[in-house]
Amino acid sequence: MQLVGMLDSPYVRRVAVSLQLLGLPFEHRSLSVFRAFDEFSAINPVVKAPTLVCDDGTVLMDSTLILDYAERLAAPRSLMPAGLAERTRALRVIGLALAACEKAVQIIYERTLRPAEKQHAPWLDRVTGQLLAACAVLESEVSRAPSAATSATIDQAGVSTAVAWQFMMQTSVAGIVRADAHPALTAFSERAEALSEFRAAPHGEGVYRDLCR
Repeated sequence: MQLVGMLDSPYVRRVAVSLQLLGLPFEHRSLSVFRAFDEFSAINPVVKAPTLVCDDGTVLMDSTLILDYAERLAAPRSLMPAGLAERTRALRVIGLALAACEKAVQIIYERTLRPAEKQHAPWLDRVTGQLLAACAVLESEVSRAPSAATSATIDQAGVSTAVAWQFMMQTSVAGIVRADAHPALTAFSERAEALSEFRAAPHGEGVYRDLCR
């Protein structure tokens, strides 16, 4: 399989880490949806990261849908809890992490892609409020029931949370979402980022490398 997209995207990185934890080998093509638009569009005309090219050539997109496919490939191995109560909480935490990523990306794009004179302050205020609310609830969830942070026990809620937090701390929204106001998220992220699966796919413009080789 080929995973297409850059690891500075939390959605691409979420897939890269999860594929490793599920024991699914893959190649990584670090293509920017901006700088490598034409090359990316030759693989996926929609130019959406992450894109996964399956072994049979089928092209999938959207991190959640790609991970649904990966979970079926890896079965019975799974990053999702089997019990209903545990699975429900995992889905809640994943939703919060993805919402935080979505709002952070909207802020970054508004600030970097739209001319300053065309930025809409009321909309930015609204999105910022949503981002902070998502992080506050996520902090509460992690404080109440810390996720496991070993390669053998971390689940998709933990992966998504750690990836989302690292993304926010490595981008311009770090000035909005302060680490000192989120001690549980900061501590959990540090533990997760020390795992080999996270170190093999570090946030940024690099390429995934199998540390087991």
